[in-house]
Amino acid sequence: MIRRAGSIAVAALMLAGCEYSSTPDPTLSARDAEYISMVPAAASSGLNYERYQVDDVTGQPPGTVVVDTHDSLLYFVLPNKKAIRYGVSTGKEAYGWTGKATIKRMAEWPSWMPPADMLKRWPHLKPVVDMGGLKGGPENPLGARALYLYDETGKDTLYRIHGTNEPETIGHGASSGCIRMRNIDVIDLYNRVKVGATVIVL
Repeated sequence: MIRRAGSIAVAALMLAGCEYSSTPDPTLSARDAEYISMVPAAASSGLNYERYQVDDVTGQPPGTVVVDTHDSLLYFVLPNKKAIRYGVSTGKEAYGWTGKATIKRMAEWPSWMPPADMLKRWPHLKPVVDMGGLKGGPENPLGARALYLYDETGKDTLYRIHGTNEPETIGHGASSGCIRMRNIDVIDLYNRVKVGATVIVL
């Protein structure tokens, strides 16, 4: 049974400092290092949104990704009742998405095409569509990696877990429903997760 976001947050807060352990940054390719250096740095969103190994509070099997949209946290479940916890940015009110999905595709420095519903809200993005989308790179809003989420019928939800070129948004509701991570964190998650993994968004 999936625990509610509020119970996850309460359980996380009960973990004392000794229950947290920092994790080293992933090894970067030359391209990763170059592109990340070109993304504007942002002030820390607070220790709560840094990457830590913590006791698992989700109750899900290892390899599962659980997103707590209420507290802007993402958990990647490890064996032995542990998890890696990351700070994220989720959808603004009315644009949030919850449910269960499967990762069907993963990409490094992905290209981006604004979906139709976004284009209706933000017509200034039409030039991006007209030029065939935006190539991957430091100016691309999908950042360093993207995990593509499909529903239980195999249909693309059009929602992604991805990096960002706006790291200052981590910890806030700022997206159009996708789940944003710092580029260094989405690279770390990308290196751990597998195609076919279950994603639960609460």
